[in-house]
Amino acid sequence: MHLYDGRIIDHKRLNADCYRLTVAAPPIAQAARPGQFLHVRCGATYDPLLRRPISINTVNRKNGSVTMLYRVIGRGTALLAQKKVGEQVNVLGPLGQPFTFDPSYRKVALVAGGLGLAPLYFLLQELNIDDLVFFQGARSASEILLTHNIKQLAKELYLATDDGSAGFKGTVVELFVNQLAFQNFDIVYAAGPQPMLRALCLELKRNHIKGQVSLEERMGCGVGACLCCNVKIGRGNSWVYKRVCADGPVFDAEEVYWDDSANNG
Repeated sequence: MHLYDGRIIDHKRLNADCYRLTVAAPPIAQAARPGQFLHVRCGATYDPLLRRPISINTVNRKNGSVTMLYRVIGRGTALLAQKKVGEQVNVLGPLGQPFTFDPSYRKVALVAGGLGLAPLYFLLQELNIDDLVFFQGARSASEILLTHNIKQLAKELYLATDDGSAGFKGTVVELFVNQLAFQNFDIVYAAGPQPMLRALCLELKRNHIKGQVSLEERMGCGVGACLCCNVKIGRGNSWVYKRVCADGPVFDAEEVYWDDSANNG
């Protein structure tokens, strides 16, 4: 883990409220793994006081840069969006537990809902296998991002939008389920909003497919001290609270305790 003042080398607006920010941070770029995140000081002062957790979207270890993908949803990210190339941003990381991969896996699915795309694109870059299928879902076509980049790395890319303006009309989980009859996945990696992940985990359990999911929770400290991002992790009636920031954000899909209907056991 490093505390670093990174110089902004690129900052692009991708749509109405999403940005892609690249900072020079060699120590973090060398250490980062897919699924980890950075805790970012968004303003020039301690107002707002709390940092914002932002998933690592990609790294370039040759030039020592780290890229983050984020959406403006409040005062902190609005301040971050105002930063210019050449300015500095203070980042703490990499934080959290990354995705894990077994070399025996041959066919892998990545399922992204909204900005769950961020950590999964980094994972897509790092996985060194040929049979990678990427499922990307969003509310509308304007929120479908990085398709050109994904197509260069994935064997197949399937799109879903709630309004049908791009690809399949419906949720990305519905799209994924439609493809299960034609695919035989060794594991599924997923990230996105909680309702999407809950629905996907139920489908993975029903079809006896391994999975890892990256959870989204509000965070305070980002390093496991404040305990405000706890979630239930376990099997059946045996569960414990774990910290998304330190014990996660990546957990086995079968161990996330959504509610009684989604429990294992």
